[in-house]
Amino acid sequence: MTQHTLQGRTEDEVLWFQRRSFLQAAAAWTAMGGFEAAQAQQRSNIVEMQGDAMVNGERLVPARTLQTGDQIETGPGSSLVFVIGNTSFQVRQNSRMAVERGPTLNAVSVLRMLTGAVASVWGKGSSRQIITPTLTAGIRGTGVYTEVLPQQNFRSYFCNCYGTVDMAASGDKVVSVAEYHQSFWGEAEPKNGKMLTPAKAINHTDEELEFLARLVNQRTAWQVAGKKGVKDGSGYMEQKPPETHPAMQPR
Repeated sequence: MTQHTLQGRTEDEVLWFQRRSFLQAAAAWTAMGGFEAAQAQQRSNIVEMQGDAMVNGERLVPARTLQTGDQIETGPGSSLVFVIGNTSFQVRQNSRMAVERGPTLNAVSVLRMLTGAVASVWGKGSSRQIITPTLTAGIRGTGVYTEVLPQQNFRSYFCNCYGTVDMAASGDKVVSVAEYHQSFWGEAEPKNGKMLTPAKAINHTDEELEFLARLVNQRTAWQVAGKKGVKDGSGYMEQKPPETHPAMQPR
């Protein structure tokens, strides 16, 4: 188990992948052929649900299929894992989000987060974004963790766990290329004149990204490389000075 730092989240929230119910559900999902097989067999694309959740204002039941265009809300102590197309999601408790439709019914164009937290793995595709109240992330095929903090004026946390992401917050724009967890704050108010600032890697684990990648027949960058880097939020396999973080570079 890799080390992880918690900030405002509980141990249970980041260790959801250890539950026996999830391990059994994930094994069954993979054995039955994943999303395309679920669609062909008219089975639900919900891999596992714990606690209460709502979809489009109605109570969500495990047999239902979640689609692009849906608005999803999880309750206290809840967890929701599902797959749409080549994108997998784990939604933390007390989250409100919408998955907006792309060029096809099974292509997510935008994950719009109002509050809460979501870990997600995205296969390759074009014109896809994660939008929070304080930042926008253009996704090119990656694994990420996103959290919106209403108690901090909807300040947003974003970690590009691996891959390439186009980051923007107000006038600040950077390209994040990460091998191993490159993290940002999307500030509610400028901090030292910047709306995108460096962050530490918090509230998510390597293992949950690995499980989400497996649900869409992928591997994380560190699984492919056969090694892990320094989980300090800088994004690199090798430890580097803080000023190498893209949010620290002059613009």
